[in-house]
Amino acid sequence: MQLRTVRATQYVTALREGGSLPAIVAADDLGMYVLKFRGAGQGPLALVAELVAGEIGRELGLNVPELVFIEVDPALGRNEPDEEIRDLLKASVGLNLALDYLPGSTMFDPAAGEVADAQTASMAVWFDAFVMNVDRTPRNANLLCWHRELYFIDHGAALYVHHDWETMLDRAESPFRESKNHILLPWATRMEEAEERARLILTPDKLAAILEAVPDKWLLRDHEGISAAQKREVYANFFTRRLKASSIFREEASRARAQLV
Repeated sequence: MQLRTVRATQYVTALREGGSLPAIVAADDLGMYVLKFRGAGQGPLALVAELVAGEIGRELGLNVPELVFIEVDPALGRNEPDEEIRDLLKASVGLNLALDYLPGSTMFDPAAGEVADAQTASMAVWFDAFVMNVDRTPRNANLLCWHRELYFIDHGAALYVHHDWETMLDRAESPFRESKNHILLPWATRMEEAEERARLILTPDKLAAILEAVPDKWLLRDHEGISAAQKREVYANFFTRRLKASSIFREEASRARAQLV
């Protein structure tokens, strides 16, 4: 699997307040993208989670905006008046990650009467439990409506276990109790079916191809003494174990949904 690489040509605007300050930028392919900075507070592992979880979601049939590698030049934002943004751009010179900007999209809002179909909701709940994504809640939906379709964005908080590398594999079979807060849980009535489909789709070869797309430099940290290839193997083992034990987190999600109805 290969992601396209584009070059940022114009810093347009920061999307929201917060530590990561993702930005809308224009690129040399004339596209507009939401740029996730390597130099943001969460560090490169947030980009690893964004890439890996996003591409797993795409394999599962969920609408994930196209992910691209994006080069940030030292000259980008040179005249930006905000010092925090200038520092962020300086810390992120080189390769970063971005997703296709969806103009006119709106955040999914059940309070406004918006609903999801059972198949999409069930796969989404299963997927977010699989990749341990804590950010798909009513408070922080990370779910856009665009041309009457749901689009899944912002997976940097997924795979939070990789921030504690030494215990990552030990947590591969955890039930993921955060499913009880999933914004699509009320419509997730077909999770067993979603699980069966996911187990067929997420073959070792597909997972390996996704992991291979992650740049080595994003995986490596000082003084760890482990190669990028060895880290990919740990990720692969994590996903293999988690997939094999997926009934644990699927049943946890089903129990949580039963308490809603």
